[in-house]
Order: sequence, then C-alpha cells, then structure tokens
Amino acid sequence: MITREEALELLRAHVSDEKLIKHMLAVEAIMRALARRLGEDEELWGLTGLLHDLDYEETKDDFSRHGLRSAEMLEGKLPEEGLHAIRAHNDRMGVQPETKLDFALRASDALSGLIVASALVMPNKKLAEVKVRTLRKKFKSKDFARGVDRDRIRLCEELGLSLEEFFELGLEAMKSIADQLGL
Repeated sequence: MITREEALELLRAHVSDEKLIKHMLAVEAIMRALARRLGEDEELWGLTGLLHDLDYEETKDDFSRHGLRSAEMLEGKLPEEGLHAIRAHNDRMGVQPETKLDFALRASDALSGLIVASALVMPNKKLAEVKVRTLRKKFKSKDFARGVDRDRIRLCEELGLSLEEFFELGLEAMKSIADQLGL
C-alpha cells in the first residue's frame, strides 16, 4: 500500500486547486478518526479519504467517470476495499456502498462540507468557533449549505454512530488539522 508521503506527492501531481486539497485533507482526518473509533485500519481509511477526489480536476466535466478514474490511478497503490469505496462515493458510477469503509467515505465526504460551511459563517471563520450544537442546527436548516447531502451524513448510522457522535468526531478531527485547512 502507498505511504501517506507518496499519497501526498500523487495528490500534488494531480490536484492544483487548494480548496480541493483542503477538502481531501479534511475527509482524511475524519476517516482516520472513524477508523480509530471503529477499530478499523486507520492507514487504509485515511488514505482512502485523502485520495478519493484524486481525479476531480480531470473528470469534473464528465462526472460519470469521477471515482472510476481515481480508482484506476490508484490500482496497485490501495487495496481493492479502498478502490471500491472510491468508486462507490460517486452515485453516478452506479457502484453501491457495501462495506463500512464505503459508508464511512460517503458520510465523511458530506460531513466535511457541512463543517467547513459552518466555520465560514462564524465571526472569525474558524473551526474553533464551531460547536456540535451549531452543526445540529445547520444540519436541520435546508437553506444552509444546500449542496451538502444530509442523507449521506446520516450514513454514519450504518457505522453504528448517531448523528451527534458523528458531528463530534468529525468536528474534533477537523479541528486537529485546522492550521492545514486554514480554518
């Protein structure tokens, strides 16, 4: 399996958008925290989160290939379980989530968006200002962060976590890398 250093080099070679890189780092942080909580392989889960959008800049004009291209690029670098999760994170691929890793990636991808959007409406635009109750309130507000799929966040229940637990875990994970995220 690829090392994190190699993964970061690969990411930098294929992704130039800093916001996208920060998103991928955020998803990695949440995935690592989930793996620790659930007793799963933290390295595999983290790398899957870090690399899930590796092909985004290449496939953004043909979203039906998003995820497939990343999996192709990562063949031999991640185990099949990670590749399947990456394929399954895009609904248009038609690959259904089956494993904990699949559900975790879908849920973490969406939660990272809700957390970032919540931080950006805070007075100082910092994660430190975001509380779990803030996430609960923003989650319920259909007008807030409309692009964030609440049903995907609810997939945390497939992992045995309540929304409250998932909000807390995700928020703490992202706060731990706030400096890297610029939040």
